[in-house]
Parts: sequence; structure tokens; C-alpha cells
Amino acid sequence: MTPPRSIPSVSTFPALMGILLGSGVLQAAQPTAPSGTPTAFRVAEPHYRYQFPRDHGSHPGFKIEWWYLTGQLKHAHGDRRFGFQATFFRRGLHPQSQDEASSPPFLGGQQIYLAHMALLDVESGAFHYEERIHRNGWDAHADVHTLDVRNGNWSLKGRDDFARNEAMTLQGSVRAEAAFEFQLQPLKPKVIFGKEGVSRKGADPSAASHYITFTRLGATGTIQLEGETIPITGTAWMDHEISSSQLDEHQVGWDWASVQLNTGEEIMVYVMRRDDGGVDPFSTLAWVTRDSQLTHLQSDAFRWTPTGFWDSPHSGARYPIESELRFQPPHSQAPLTLRFKPLVRDQEIQGELGGIRYWEGACDVLDEENRSIGTAYVELTGYDGKLAQRIR
Repeated sequence: MTPPRSIPSVSTFPALMGILLGSGVLQAAQPTAPSGTPTAFRVAEPHYRYQFPRDHGSHPGFKIEWWYLTGQLKHAHGDRRFGFQATFFRRGLHPQSQDEASSPPFLGGQQIYLAHMALLDVESGAFHYEERIHRNGWDAHADVHTLDVRNGNWSLKGRDDFARNEAMTLQGSVRAEAAFEFQLQPLKPKVIFGKEGVSRKGADPSAASHYITFTRLGATGTIQLEGETIPITGTAWMDHEISSSQLDEHQVGWDWASVQLNTGEEIMVYVMRRDDGGVDPFSTLAWVTRDSQLTHLQSDAFRWTPTGFWDSPHSGARYPIESELRFQPPHSQAPLTLRFKPLVRDQEIQGELGGIRYWEGACDVLDEENRSIGTAYVELTGYDGKLAQRIR
């Protein structure tokens, strides 16, 4: 039986509809910048001087930014499993200075905020999700000085003494069906992926991001689902990417995974797919040791192979939701094979508001003997058509 799914809701101002028609929010036209403001978006460049907590906040001089969280959770007093995703997107209509963006928010501002929330109930197979979009103003905002992002009643905010402990609170909901509040505490120091502070995604130097990640967060809190308040515990992952372009001309999408191994190590890996069927040489695997030391492997040092597919009854897209990742970890004499097995097959985000449909799935990580060795979230984009023009 097909598990129940939420219908995505639209939460927006009528003034946004002209931006959304036809091409979606991420293709919105860029108006002429007002006098005294920057006329070009910044691009991620080497030797960027990171400053925290400021760089946990918003960067209005860049066009695209997102704060992305996923996690796998269990009932605090049982084995019932859940997965969640919460992503807050910001898209600039024209470049802004930090001072301009830090002024009081107002209706008709120059930032668009899109957000996705999803909750997976593994026991029932139900996948609940919702999408929202607002201009900056009463219903959406992102602080430029620290972590404080809001879209309606959804929020991600640093807790007391955030500058020291980087603990945060995530509040979310999915229509009237589910709600949650999680306290997130770093179990390891944050890392910055890429070389010299820049994560390259393609040959074009502008196809790059500043990429800040907490690879392992301890999660506690509650889920409200079907009239029940469920105490949870588990682990989460958080990405914060800052960019003005993520794909170059011949890239059509990506396969990405965040992996948390039971050994205390993590992996971030992405395969940038090209329109000729090949793999872009800027695809990358990053290995994170137990003490948060980073090693990056180039595209020829690992192989991501699809092993099982799912045809979406909602979009018709065909996703390679089961796959095998093979590489040789740093300082190891033997290759390692990881198998991604989704907890539930149907974990597709429809993307009606942003124009980007994708599969974002909680997975078990198995070894070659099918033993559980960790957990993962896998993201698969560009399988319903060319993605590149939508996020440039």
C-alpha cells in the first residue's frame, strides 16, 4: 500500500506570484540595484576569512544560500525510527551590503526565502512534507550577524552562548499533521569543505561555494504526530552553503550523500553529472576523521554506482535510490564499500514552489556483508529534467 503523503502548502504574499510564474523562484529576474548598493553578486573565492558566529548568519552579497539539516532519530524509550529534513533557502534579487540587509525587514524586500520541511515515520512509511516561500519581511528573515533564520513559524536559531558552544534550536512543522522542536549540540567541531575555503563544483571558477558543516550533531527534543508527543534522541547533520552559482554549463544535477559511520567518522560525497552522461572531474569525496581532520579525494579516487531504482508515481522521475560507494579511506590498506539502502522508497520533494524536484532520503549504510555500519541522507537532483538553469 502506498504510504500517506502530505500535500505541499503555499504560504506566500500575492506580490510574489509575478516572480514565480513560469520559471520558479530560483529563476527570478534580477532588477537594477538601487544607487549605492553592489551591482554584482560575489563569488566564493580562495582565502576567505571565516569569522564566527557571523558566518553562521546570512550573506546578502551572494545570490544563493542555504541552511540544510537532516537527521535520523529514535523514540527516546523505544526503537521507533524517524528521519527529518529542514532546509532554509535564501535567494537574492540583487546584491546587498551587510548594512543594508541588517536594517529592519520590510514588505517588498530584496530577498526571497524558500523553505522545505519533511518528516519520515519509518514505522508507518508516511512521508510528510511542506514547502513555503516569502519575501523578507514579517514572515521571513535571516540575521547577518549570527544564526537566526525564520520562515513563518519555522526557525533555526543559535541558543544562549551560541558564540561559544554553537548549540542551536530547530522548530518546524508539516501543515497540521506534524510538528517538532529539536535541541542540536555539536558532538564534533565544524569543518569547512574544499580547498583554501572554497568548495569547487565545476571548471567555471564561479561554480563554487563556501561550505560550512557540522558533521555530527546530537539531537534531543519532541515530535508531535497524530496527537502523540514523542520524545526523541539521535544525530543530525548541518550544511551551510554560500554561493552565487552551483553548476556550470554542462552539468545537469548531482548525487550527494552525508554519511555518519558507527566508528565516529563521516563522509560527504557528491557526483556532479554531465549532459553527456559522464561524471564531472570536480566531483569530490571528503573523509572526516574522529577528530574532525579532513581529507579530500578527487573524482577518480571513488566510484558511486547505482544498484536499484524507484519510479516516482508523483513526477514520473526515475531515481537511483539504492547505490554503492567504493573508495580507499585515507591511511587504509584496503578499499571500503558502502551500500545505501533507503528506509522508505518514497521520499521525493515535489518542489512546486521553487521549481526543483528532488529525492531526499534517509538511508541505512551497509557493508558488503549487509551489516549496518552507519546512517546516511542521500540527495538526488536533476532526474526530472535539466536542473542547471534553475539554480544559476
